[in-house]
Amino acid sequence: MVNSHFFFYISIKSSIKDILKLGDNSMEIRKDVLENITNNYLQDLNNKTARCALARNKIRDIMRNKEKDGELLFNFSLNLDSFKPSNQQKSGSSFIYAGCNLLRASFCKKYDLNDFEFSQSYIAFYDKLEKFNYYMESLIALKDNDKDNRERYHILTKGIVDEGSFFGFRNIINKYGIVPKGNMNDTYQSLNTEEMNYLINRKLRQFNARILKNEQNLDYLKSIFLDDVFRILANCYGVPPKKFNFEYTDKDKKYHIIKDITPLEFYKEYMDFDFNNYVSIINVPTNDKPYNKLYSIKYLGNVIENGNYIYLNLPLDDFKSLIIKQLEARELVYIGCDYKKAVDVGDGIFDDLSFNYYDTFRSDFYMSKEDALDNYESSINHSMIITGVNLDNNIPTKWKIENSWGSNVGNNGYFVASSTWFDKYVYSTVINKKYLNEEQIEVLKEQVIELEPWDILGMFA
Repeated sequence: MVNSHFFFYISIKSSIKDILKLGDNSMEIRKDVLENITNNYLQDLNNKTARCALARNKIRDIMRNKEKDGELLFNFSLNLDSFKPSNQQKSGSSFIYAGCNLLRASFCKKYDLNDFEFSQSYIAFYDKLEKFNYYMESLIALKDNDKDNRERYHILTKGIVDEGSFFGFRNIINKYGIVPKGNMNDTYQSLNTEEMNYLINRKLRQFNARILKNEQNLDYLKSIFLDDVFRILANCYGVPPKKFNFEYTDKDKKYHIIKDITPLEFYKEYMDFDFNNYVSIINVPTNDKPYNKLYSIKYLGNVIENGNYIYLNLPLDDFKSLIIKQLEARELVYIGCDYKKAVDVGDGIFDDLSFNYYDTFRSDFYMSKEDALDNYESSINHSMIITGVNLDNNIPTKWKIENSWGSNVGNNGYFVASSTWFDKYVYSTVINKKYLNEEQIEVLKEQVIELEPWDILGMFA
């Protein structure tokens, strides 16, 4: 849908050019041009009103279109059970929080629990350790390239980050299992990761400096750096438990205990979630990524033996249809989105039409989903869980979102997303393969197209 102000913007473009006396080949801002711009600005009283309002208020607060609130009431025709939202605070590991929130729904049902939380710190610990190993191996593979090799530059500048994907989450649990939150709880560092990440990335760059000096025993060098990074992580997160007791009290207030189990046993024997049944689906409508194809990104992974993350690109209607199918089966849905666009955290609203920038700035800001991706205006930067949808004649009008920003924002930590915001800013989801049609299942057997590491999809984790 094209922004309603777009055509007005086009219609006045030529008249503005005349007012400003800009030539077709202008290379500089001339004094007379700047004077015309200034006079034109001062003659419009709307600019004075906007300037006074913005002097003491946030832009987003001034832009907020409160008349839209009535369309985004917190009621849904399909509404799944809700749990107390988790709170990632200043960590960027939303993919871990969303993944844990997805797992707990079936877990609480199985063990008749009112609520439960898995340890995000346990998964984050091994995710960072595995990423460090993954990037060390990648840098070793590049050691004979030029010093300014673009792939090496990408690895060293991106570095080890909090962000990740659902299948990075899957890789860690398949290899290391999972534990209840009480068995490896939050620390200050796990919720405030900036300094820790800086130290880990400095170790990565130290490692690269060593291999560029033609160190011969690379296995020994790797072991030294892994030891250092393990120590950093253990000091910040705590030491992951090798065995633990699983204690819980069910809804009937009956106490239970399962003694002396490993994290991997806990996942394989006590949970009813099989990651192998799920596929990562994206909606990326750019010309260079045809639909119904599989894509991966070079140097985007964590557990090196599992390879790079793989995505199936589908048209928006198919993308949304699969999400609705999974919700209708009473299963929560994991999504990746651009959370920075058109959000009111206090009210718990994601809605592009609730923020009217044009009336204040008299400038069109519309970009299609394709243009926003191609021009690095938008990318995945947050993961959440869909727990409901409102359907009108089988068409979604709004979505219920479980966030990981605590219960003091939104509707007790839950948000409502408009259909237009969803279409523009939701890029990925995770769907059980049983909801895919035959054609989509066949695509999963096709060869994967590997993209360069700096492709926009590389920002998806």
